[in-house]
Amino acid sequence: MAMRIAILILFILCLSLDRGHALQEFEAADGTSTLKQDVPQKHEVHCSRERSRAAWKIIEEYLTPFVEEEQYEIPSKCRLHPDNDMFREQEEHKIHIDTNEWRCGLCKKSFRVEKFLDQHFDNRHSNLIDDSQGRCLADLCGALHCDLMDDTKKSKNKCNPGAMSRNRHLCESLADSCFPTNQGRSTSRLHELFLRQFCDAHTCNGGKKPFSRGGRKQSSVFYVALCILTVLLLPVFYLIVYLHQREMKTGIQDLKRISKSGHKSKPS
Repeated sequence: MAMRIAILILFILCLSLDRGHALQEFEAADGTSTLKQDVPQKHEVHCSRERSRAAWKIIEEYLTPFVEEEQYEIPSKCRLHPDNDMFREQEEHKIHIDTNEWRCGLCKKSFRVEKFLDQHFDNRHSNLIDDSQGRCLADLCGALHCDLMDDTKKSKNKCNPGAMSRNRHLCESLADSCFPTNQGRSTSRLHELFLRQFCDAHTCNGGKKPFSRGGRKQSSVFYVALCILTVLLLPVFYLIVYLHQREMKTGIQDLKRISKSGHKSKPS
């Protein structure tokens, strides 16, 4: 009896497994899967998207303007090249509609905050990530001073000479590979600028600050608003001046009439 029950249980298990497998593999006549759920597997990437974004922002603001001014093309072997950022293609497909609306440029889905859009890219569009060696821009954060872009890490901590030395070495190697000094004056100028802009600040002695050469000149919101306000108020100013001058002329004419009438009416 026990043997029959065991055989029956085994038969039921086998039947359920075969049925589940058949449901997963079932396809419609047009070749598209109907019952098999397409649940994309999250592609695990050992690289911080946030830190990579901070590094790219620094490059765009404090390096790219000088590269464009020199009309220099960064070599592909340089780790600062856009192609060497594994998240670059995904980031370029982000559409920032409004303060609380971000949109995926690939499937047009909308999200309230950028963090959820990042998760969407990780889950649905991980095929755009090439996480081969040397493509994690976050690894360069030490050399590029990414902590200055993070308000939570701006507090002064005790300087670590060993970390400073490693960051300086990485910074100088970036300058050598991205702006070789043997390729002309333009490259030499950029090499020198990169050292002053990023590498000199990697010291515990103080005095040297990163981004000493400045960055991209962006019109602030206040400046734009001030310009618009000036344009709108300029006609009002001229109108006030015109009315004032007109009133002054009218007052002068009235004084002349009064003075003339005063001279004519003499007492007898």
